[in-house]
Amino acid sequence: MLNTVRKSLLSLLLLSGSLVVADEGAKNSHFSSEDIFQLEYVSDPQISPNGDHVIYVRRSNDVMTDRTRSNLWIVDTESGDHRPLLSGASQFSLPRWSKDGSKIAYVSNSEGARQIFVRWMDTGQTAMISNLQHSPFSISWSPDGKWIAYSAEVLADEKVVDAKMPKKPKGAEWSEPVKYVSRTRYQADGRGILDPAFRHIFIIPSLGGTPRQITDGPFNHGGKLAWTMDSERIIFSANRNDDWEYTPGESDLWSVSPRSGNIVQLTDLPGAESSPEMSADGNDLAFLNSSGKKVSYSLSALTIMDLDSGDTRTILDDLDRRINTLNWSGKDIVIQFQDRGKSVLGKVNTKGALTRLANDLGGTSIGRPYLSGDYSVSEKGTVAYTLGRPDRPADLALLTGRETAHLTLLNEDILAHRTMSEVQEITYASSFDGEAIQGWYMTPPDFDPAQTYPLILEIHGGPHLAYGPVFSAEMQRMAAEGYVVFYANHRGSSGYGERFGMLLDGKYSSEEDFADHMSGIDAVIKLGFVDPERLYITGGSAGGIASAYAIGLTDRFKAAVVAKPVINWISKVLTADSSIGQIAFQNPGMPWDHVEHYWKRSPLSLVGNVTTPTMLITGENDRRTPMSETEQFYQALKLLRVDTVMVRVPGSSHAIAGRPSRLIAKVENIIAWFDKYDKPAEVSAD
Repeated sequence: MLNTVRKSLLSLLLLSGSLVVADEGAKNSHFSSEDIFQLEYVSDPQISPNGDHVIYVRRSNDVMTDRTRSNLWIVDTESGDHRPLLSGASQFSLPRWSKDGSKIAYVSNSEGARQIFVRWMDTGQTAMISNLQHSPFSISWSPDGKWIAYSAEVLADEKVVDAKMPKKPKGAEWSEPVKYVSRTRYQADGRGILDPAFRHIFIIPSLGGTPRQITDGPFNHGGKLAWTMDSERIIFSANRNDDWEYTPGESDLWSVSPRSGNIVQLTDLPGAESSPEMSADGNDLAFLNSSGKKVSYSLSALTIMDLDSGDTRTILDDLDRRINTLNWSGKDIVIQFQDRGKSVLGKVNTKGALTRLANDLGGTSIGRPYLSGDYSVSEKGTVAYTLGRPDRPADLALLTGRETAHLTLLNEDILAHRTMSEVQEITYASSFDGEAIQGWYMTPPDFDPAQTYPLILEIHGGPHLAYGPVFSAEMQRMAAEGYVVFYANHRGSSGYGERFGMLLDGKYSSEEDFADHMSGIDAVIKLGFVDPERLYITGGSAGGIASAYAIGLTDRFKAAVVAKPVINWISKVLTADSSIGQIAFQNPGMPWDHVEHYWKRSPLSLVGNVTTPTMLITGENDRRTPMSETEQFYQALKLLRVDTVMVRVPGSSHAIAGRPSRLIAKVENIIAWFDKYDKPAEVSAD
């Protein structure tokens, strides 16, 4: 099977090569901003139960609508035959196979609002089985194929104030009526002020019909939905405590009967139980369990429950890494976790023995090189996953035993004709305490180590996330313009264990992570090809905080671009959508009780030291790091007469690179700002 697939891909590569030969007089160009619109990548690969086919979401950018399109494609794992399944201007997503592999369910907006569809795979016949007013999430087939479960929001009938307004005269034009906000969590980035609603679980017949709500109450029910093998109950994660708004780190597993709506609590452990997965024999339930500690970084334990007895046991205690997802594969469990700049797949038996399967997942984060990746497992244990590389977005890969086959090459039509930046790893000791830090540097195309280049430091967000040696359109553009680009997983990053993650607990940003970055810059300078007088700094979100903090501690950078930052932690936690979690998990208590702590972590406390020319970029609708944070820093720098410009992204939430043109605008403004200050030193007339 794998040889057949390889021959098919070899033919494609030879064709690509012949095109180059046919135009041998042309020189491969560097990666350009226009190329970003041509990028495509694989996400959400779903392998059929028998392993014969993989359906995946093919993501591509539409230059005319400035949107990323989601279509469904299918690959025959034996022959490598690669075809569109559902393609066009509409969005198609969330493909899910029925247990017998005869049908798929998916979600599409082809008829207007997002609805659930079912497709018969033998004939291609398709039916829209829902007529929903609110978008469906987490669709899941019942094992007997008769039902599809999903979650959706249900508006709550909440009367806050019974204000008596006078009757409006006929024909009078009054302003819109007032809106009431009474929830603690009343806003969400990308959504704005939230309607009073709760997420509930529904079921709908797979042949179409009327959906039926099977959970109720003033609680949110969602996440992954796991059916029991007899199709009699659905297991889900929810915080059904009365004070759920104030306990964001708590949730339990519950089961609900689709017939009666009877809800039974399955777990009552400290912290959050999530990601329920039912074993094929129906005896065991696997799930993740977080500690519930009020700290900024913690791990989740892989836990198994015997459904008959209710007994739970934790396996894989010796894996000091954060597990992201899990799926049963026979009697084993396939998990995804991060390890030292890699997104890894591993197989765990029920005794806790871990076998690593692949360490090259990724490529689904296009803008910056965040660790990412999706996968699914067939009944025979074959794994389909998104393959990430430094010079390409995600392609589709198939893992059978120990053999890996690449099933797609989505970007060879464009990137095979570009000279891409190369990514090199570097490990060094932080000047703060000698802590080992892993980083990477990207060299410009046609790199000459005998020359010297300007360097851009790019800092990841989170701060408890991680970068890796995977594709980044933004950094490829920076390198294509002649910059060495350096990035590192500073202390607190994920993928290095709980001790390393906790090094930033309650102190972000700080002189400690600042030292991690500056030590990395010095380590790259020692390699001999970076001009120490041509250093630049940028980062977004938590990386924006670190960038703003850094220019308050040093004047080594010729210019800075601070994207969507927190500038004043006191004001931030009381105006952003993440306030409750950040107060509880990142800080010692309420800001009015701990003013000194919040102020010390705020870049605004250091603004009087800043002399670095600074560009600020933030979405005007950002509710994660509100525009008011950017405006505080901008006004302060202007009052200090520091060269400063504020770039406001109209209509954008925190995801300022969420549309292709916005990604391009972000990186091109960064490059232009740095180019403005990257002028050669004047030579003395003497």
